[in-house]
Amino acid sequence: MRDEGADLPDQDPKNGDVNGIVIVGGGLAAVRTAEELRREEYSGPITIVSDETRPPYDRPPLTKEVLRGERDDTTLEPPEFYAGHNIALRLGCGARGVDTDAQTVTLADGTVLGYDQLVIATGLVPRRIPSFGDLDGIRVVRSFEESLLLRGDAAAARRAVVIGAGFIGCEAAASLRKLGVDVALVEPQPAPLAAVLGEQIGELVARLHRANGVDVRSGVGVAEVRGDGRVETVVLADGAELEADLVVLGVGSTPATGWLDGCGVDVDNGVVCDATGRTSAPNVWAVGDVAFWRGRDGHQVRMEHWSNVVTQVRVMVPNMLGRESLHDVAVPAYFWSDQYDIKIQCLGEPEATDIVHMVEDDGHKFLAYYERAGVLAGVVGAGRPGKVMAMRAKIAAGAPISEVLAT
Repeated sequence: MRDEGADLPDQDPKNGDVNGIVIVGGGLAAVRTAEELRREEYSGPITIVSDETRPPYDRPPLTKEVLRGERDDTTLEPPEFYAGHNIALRLGCGARGVDTDAQTVTLADGTVLGYDQLVIATGLVPRRIPSFGDLDGIRVVRSFEESLLLRGDAAAARRAVVIGAGFIGCEAAASLRKLGVDVALVEPQPAPLAAVLGEQIGELVARLHRANGVDVRSGVGVAEVRGDGRVETVVLADGAELEADLVVLGVGSTPATGWLDGCGVDVDNGVVCDATGRTSAPNVWAVGDVAFWRGRDGHQVRMEHWSNVVTQVRVMVPNMLGRESLHDVAVPAYFWSDQYDIKIQCLGEPEATDIVHMVEDDGHKFLAYYERAGVLAGVVGAGRPGKVMAMRAKIAAGAPISEVLAT
């Protein structure tokens, strides 16, 4: 790991380097990095490289509005933004390797781009289950095209099985139900979202899905998927057989780091960074879902949340330009998930092993405080936006849980 004072390129980036800054990735992290560079008056070349043919777009709507056919464009910025800010887009040709000594990136078509500084913003790759084979009707949701394919399948589907009840799986299940598809939600954990928010809150999420007609199967895995050309049956580990003409995999994602093999950038559950986004290789940075940043307490943290990207960029970019950042990575962290008519919000760092204090529960909406080591570690609420956000200062201050519960 390079130390915080490692040298930047000899040329002042504001003067316009020959190679400039190359950003690999086609999502929010890439665009916000480019925006922040221009906001910080960096005037050199900026190139965004993406293996997708679409200009960078927002991904959270893919399991919601896009899947339901309510939205067909999640582009983050119009073409004139890139032209007006002198940002070059190289689309449909992703990065396949890096030479950190020569400071070059090799693209899929063999093109070699030099860089003065490189930003890794490649995000995640959805996990698949190889044993399921190549049956038609098995989908993942990570790209716009995948969401459109799923939308098309859903229009003709009668029964869907969603495997994995994390945020992606739960949102996809909710959207499919709104489209009139019968849905079974299968999760090996004791309840949906149990691995993230704990079993107690997971049961409330399961209640929400059951109230909307979803067949929630918790505590059981999938043994196999059967079909003749197209999926027909999902067999669970307990022997139950679920009819399905559509299967959605929501079994998690892995950081998109394969293209970095052998280049000298440390990878461990993502690209390992210091507290400013600097990696182990000279002039290479990482941001967003792929980045394993050092937290305030010295531990490495990788957060797969939209809001985290914005604050990471505000920390990273000034450091890239040799300046002191006036920002810090968001404390406390914030993320949300829209399911049916409810927005589930999470503030702070709730963990499944925390003590959960149920503050409100009317059978539909709820509010819970998470206690760890006697202090308020996080808040989770469904349909309680004001009350969730009101706890921001107390979480940041490490307020004693006794004090919070007394108010």
